[in-house]
Amino acid sequence: MEVEGGEEVTWSRETVPKVVKMVSTRLSQRDLISLLLVSPWLNATLISHPSLWLLIDFREMNNAGNRLIAALSLPRYRHVKHINLEFAQDIEDKHLELIKNKCFGSLQNLEVLNLNSCQKISDKGVQDITSVCANLKVFSIYWNVRVTDMGITHLVKNCKYIIDLNISGCKNLSDKSLQLVAQTYPELELLNLTRCVKLTDFGLQQILNSCSSLQSLNLYALSSFTDEAYKRISLLAHLKFLDLCGAQNLSDEGLSCIARCKGLLSLSLTWCVRVTDVGVIAIAESCTSLEYLSLFGIVGVTDACLDSLSRTCSNTITTLDVNGCIGIKRRSRDELLKLFPKLRCFKVHS
Repeated sequence: MEVEGGEEVTWSRETVPKVVKMVSTRLSQRDLISLLLVSPWLNATLISHPSLWLLIDFREMNNAGNRLIAALSLPRYRHVKHINLEFAQDIEDKHLELIKNKCFGSLQNLEVLNLNSCQKISDKGVQDITSVCANLKVFSIYWNVRVTDMGITHLVKNCKYIIDLNISGCKNLSDKSLQLVAQTYPELELLNLTRCVKLTDFGLQQILNSCSSLQSLNLYALSSFTDEAYKRISLLAHLKFLDLCGAQNLSDEGLSCIARCKGLLSLSLTWCVRVTDVGVIAIAESCTSLEYLSLFGIVGVTDACLDSLSRTCSNTITTLDVNGCIGIKRRSRDELLKLFPKLRCFKVHS
């Protein structure tokens, strides 16, 4: 019995922790927290590996504000690099103020902060949380209608190293915000401006003139820009992803300028109703690495643009949406596969 007992202790204290150590990097944060409660030996094993505690993930969780304060008070999170609060409930300015006052030391290494759809956070909350995250690189605050230009003013003052910014759906931001972003983040690589409806050509041009390192630019559902702004997208030599869905003022001339972005991999022209074969052919002749293209809803394009795309991109395009393009007659799955044999996705819009 003593031998069996000794083997069981060895199993619990040594074997199980070794196995957990090997698989722990593949487990979610919630699973890791559950394992902490299994045994003191497992707890000690997991806590002894700081790399397991670089993420705090409270996505879609209730009582997220209090949970975050409690987590940041624990020694294991003193080097956290990524906090995800996307669609989390019960996170407000008061929680971010408490974090500023009580958990300052835990956020010195934070690089990624996701506040998507945390709609109770205002400019004050942005001010407080960014004041203790000087090394932040990725900031996302999608679908927040309380944040204004003042919130972006706090961001650019407190966080100088942002390379990925998502302000999609922040409908109260104006050109002033883009001017601040352009002045502070010339090395910006990803920018999402979806449905920021107050923006004009002036604001976008500030970005395009200053942020030459941009690789991804999302202008989804922004119909107020004109060709004067769209033409300047040609300045982005490193651009790979561009979403112009709903760009009603984009003409063939503007699209022909965008074609100078020769490294484009993904381009959405959905509902760009002024575009014709001329603009798409310009893209085909220049952007020969294109993998994703949506022409959904454009009635001014014909089979001629597909022929041109096939000559230059037949070996790269895997997603092509030509639904609603009544001028294109060869739209069946089999006909498209003859032109683009690597095609896997034929519809990106419902």
